[in-house]
Amino acid sequence: MKGKIHSFESCGTVDGPGIRFIVFLQGCLMRCMYCHNRDTWDPHGGKEVTVDELVKEAQSYRHFMNASGGGITCSGGEALMQPEFVRDFFRAAQAEGIHTCLDTNGYVRRHTEVIDEILEATDLVMLDLKHMKDEIHHDFIGVSNRRTLDFARYLQKIGQKTWIRHVIVPGYTDDEEEIHMLGEFIKDMDNIEKVELLPYHRLGEHKWEAMGFDYPLHDVEPPSKETMDKIAGILSQYNNNVKY
Repeated sequence: MKGKIHSFESCGTVDGPGIRFIVFLQGCLMRCMYCHNRDTWDPHGGKEVTVDELVKEAQSYRHFMNASGGGITCSGGEALMQPEFVRDFFRAAQAEGIHTCLDTNGYVRRHTEVIDEILEATDLVMLDLKHMKDEIHHDFIGVSNRRTLDFARYLQKIGQKTWIRHVIVPGYTDDEEEIHMLGEFIKDMDNIEKVELLPYHRLGEHKWEAMGFDYPLHDVEPPSKETMDKIAGILSQYNNNVKY
C-alpha cells in the first residue's frame, strides 16, 4: 500500500502523548484561513511512500517512543483523505506494539467500512472542532461543520478515546457564546479525555507567501494569556481537563 505524504517529524511532542513519529499526509478539503500547512492542501503534491517504509522509519525511534509513552500520529493535511493507507499503516504499527493516534478534522464525506477499520486500529483520536456556528465555519473554514460534528457523535457512540482540539483565533473563535456551544456539545461525551486549546500563531504565513497566496489573517495577533485563561475557564465548566 502506497500513500502520499508531505513529510514526517521524528520526535514530535505536541501531537499526542509522549514522543511521537508524526506523518503529515498530503491533501485536505478544508480551507482554514489560519492553516500553517498550506502546502499540504493539494492531494497530488508530496511524495509517495509505502507502509513498510514508514513503519521501518518509525521503528528507528522506537526507544524514544517507548520510554515516553509515545507512538505514531497521522496528521496532515487530512489523514482521512487516504483511508486505506492510514488503516494499513496503523495496523502494521499496532502489530509492532506501537501506539497509534489519528489527528483529524473529522470531515468524513462518506462513512464506509474502511473508516471503522481505521478506528479499530486507532488508540487515540485527536479531533479538531474548528467552530460550532455553521455559518461562520463555512466562511472561516470553507465547508460546513456538519460532517465533523456527526463524526464526533460517532466517536462517542463507539467509545473511541478522544482528545478535542480547538484553535483560538482572536476575532473568530474567541467568542464566549461559541465557546459555551462547544462546551454544551461535548459535556456528556464520556469518551473525551481532554480538551486542548491551541493558541493561534502565524508560523505558516511564509508558506502562503512562498506559494504566491495572500495570507488571510496577516493582521491578526496571537491571543493573550488572559484570553486563553478566560476560554479555558469557560470550558472547564463542561470538562474538567482543559489544557493549553
